[in-house]
Amino acid sequence: MDESGGSGQPRSGTDEADERRTGRPRPGDPAAPTARPHSEEEPHDTDAQAKPQPEEDTASAAADTTAAAGHPDPSPGTAEAPEVPEAPENPADDQAAGAAGAAGTGEAGEERAGGPPADLRKAPAPSPAPVASRSDDPAPPRPHDAHRTEAHTPPTKPKSGRKRGSASRRGKEPGGGLLMGRPFGVPVYVAPSWFLVAALITWVFGGQLDRVLPELGMARYLVSLFFAVAFYASVLVHELAHTVAALRFGLPVRRIQLQFFGGVSEIEKESETPGREFVLAFVGPLLSLILSGLFYLALQAVEPGTVPGVLLAGLMISNLIVAAFNLLPGLPLDGGRMLRAVVWKITGKPMSGTIAAAWVGRALAISVLIGLPLLTQSGALGTDAADIGGMDTVMDALLAAILAAIIWTGAGNSLRMARLREHLPELRARALTRRAVPVETNTPLSEALRRANDAGARALVVVDPDGEPLSLVREAAIVGVPEHRRPWVAVSGLAQDLTDGMRVSAELAGEDLLDALRAAPATEYLVVEDSGEIYGVLSAADVEKAFVKAMARPS
Repeated sequence: MDESGGSGQPRSGTDEADERRTGRPRPGDPAAPTARPHSEEEPHDTDAQAKPQPEEDTASAAADTTAAAGHPDPSPGTAEAPEVPEAPENPADDQAAGAAGAAGTGEAGEERAGGPPADLRKAPAPSPAPVASRSDDPAPPRPHDAHRTEAHTPPTKPKSGRKRGSASRRGKEPGGGLLMGRPFGVPVYVAPSWFLVAALITWVFGGQLDRVLPELGMARYLVSLFFAVAFYASVLVHELAHTVAALRFGLPVRRIQLQFFGGVSEIEKESETPGREFVLAFVGPLLSLILSGLFYLALQAVEPGTVPGVLLAGLMISNLIVAAFNLLPGLPLDGGRMLRAVVWKITGKPMSGTIAAAWVGRALAISVLIGLPLLTQSGALGTDAADIGGMDTVMDALLAAILAAIIWTGAGNSLRMARLREHLPELRARALTRRAVPVETNTPLSEALRRANDAGARALVVVDPDGEPLSLVREAAIVGVPEHRRPWVAVSGLAQDLTDGMRVSAELAGEDLLDALRAAPATEYLVVEDSGEIYGVLSAADVEKAFVKAMARPS
């Protein structure tokens, strides 16, 4: 039975045997343009092994290093891993469902001359747990405090009236709970854990109201619920102060989230100067102090011992506690960011400020763990020691342990974030790009792979007759095609169409490179020069491995 060849014409079994024996396509197959010669400006291959290896799943390792740069109140919430938008589904991925992994990925930055190019014609041996690279694999991890920009792409020859030079779409809208609104254009979310703490506040404050205003009866719990909502509204004002200051300094804010132990403002870029860092951190506690003063003034206008008087007194005290706690000089609290700014100003090194403030934060966590229960037991916090029972002691110890754990974890995340920023410039698109060979749409896969290996290339770009790039042949799809079937499979059936976001500049590096990959998640990207000339193909897996490798090196 005859089957269609790469050019759409019938081919017989003898044709297949001839091609497999000689390594050449049958007559009539189109010829691809010659690969660019080697030079110092050529992209560096990221692997020099003879056989491709399966891609490793390194996203979990990198995610540990990426935490939100928030401002917690009254104490910080745990840092969240960055949310990465998913790539659109590609029906052609089904051809690679049984693939053992993407071919030829490896350590970033290795020189091509260090070994022979990987043979793209040979599929790797099956492994016990095959992992196929799919077009919906996420781009490399990115920290929350990294600036998100549209993908920068150089001008290319327009085709079919499609505009180039900007990302075709942005990442998914950040989630995190129930969306409450968008003050100043920033989404505000209430995490599910807030409802738990609101119920806890309602129960505890309701018990206090029973002693102060026993005539309320069960209505005291409605008053307590109002207090819980009002308290978190004041926490939101605290976070909005950070947000407004960040927007004033030109720093994008991803979202505000109200959670169990307060709120977090996720600012997507670091302050450029220590002065701005200090102001950005200080405005939150300042607003809490102002709110406490306003509630105190309002308290003077009402009768003590009434519902309004009790509510105003509670809000005054709670905002005062929020301000005082956040002014403690240890990361990730606002006071820790202020200390970081001071050390940064003195030493001229933001990393030195982060290290100092993070270790003070860890010392603070130990102090809270030991000191808070002792202060409660001694009656120094205003509670009569004789009235403290066994359950109160257990609750105080549990609260201290939770606060200490959150502060300790936040301090560690701040250190990891600082190290990440320090190593981000090492990620350069030009150094990570694979050399590519252009092939026409109906070129058989076997012929395309032969040309790529002859040229020492490890990627295929499908072009039109005028040389305009149309799509990228996916590694996972290549591995999914058995070797004896490759002479009959055209490269166009294994390629992913290029979108504007999949064209990235060879000059991108560090944060800008990660921004571009996040704007258009894919497994491969076309790397172009500013002139529009094809430079090569960038694999998201190579960037991810280089990211993890850089993070593993000591600062």
